Amino acid sequence: MVDTAQMLNTPARLAVEVCDWLTPAVDLSLLRHQPTLVGQGVRLEPLGPQHFDGLRSLFVGEAPGPLAVALADQVKLGLVVAKERPDRADWAIVTTVDGHVVGEVVLFSLDADHDSMEFRIALSGPERFDFGYGSEATLLVRDFAFGPLGLRRLTLEVAASNARARKVYDRAGFVVEGVRRAVRLVDGIWDDVVDMALLSSDPRP
Repeated sequence: MVDTAQMLNTPARLAVEVCDWLTPAVDLSLLRHQPTLVGQGVRLEPLGPQHFDGLRSLFVGEAPGPLAVALADQVKLGLVVAKERPDRADWAIVTTVDGHVVGEVVLFSLDADHDSMEFRIALSGPERFDFGYGSEATLLVRDFAFGPLGLRRLTLEVAASNARARKVYDRAGFVVEGVRRAVRLVDGIWDDVVDMALLSSDPRP
């Protein structure tokens, strides 16, 4: 009779377990050299200095002359470095029809030991709302994260007052995990922050 307990502790079995432990589930090469993700209305291009003008409002805002120039130079340098970082992925959201840069989307805060990252997205201004750009970009990154990249968990935080963004995340399958009260002061009013997450095993609409 074969001793099952003995089989489970054979050197071959242990070698397989060690190999599995040493082999990372997350494909880090896809962070250092992230691909372009293509949808129907938008494509996500690896973010670089060539996208700065379209995202100026996000990076520099209303800074005055000399300060704006200094900030712009610093941001452009950062965009060059970001393309080679092995622990995050930054994309510009570009419309497929006319090639306009309308926002950015980022995977960051890599926890390689637990196959987890954080997600954030921002459009360049209110004039870009209600065209579906953010919704499609969110789905593209979600499917990349749980597909080729190999994440197990994707998290985000969103202002409780941001009903538009929360609706997008709900539709993408993110689940509310908690609420942090009175975290951000916005226009003189304290706003809560909602923590949301999606697991690779969760249903994805």
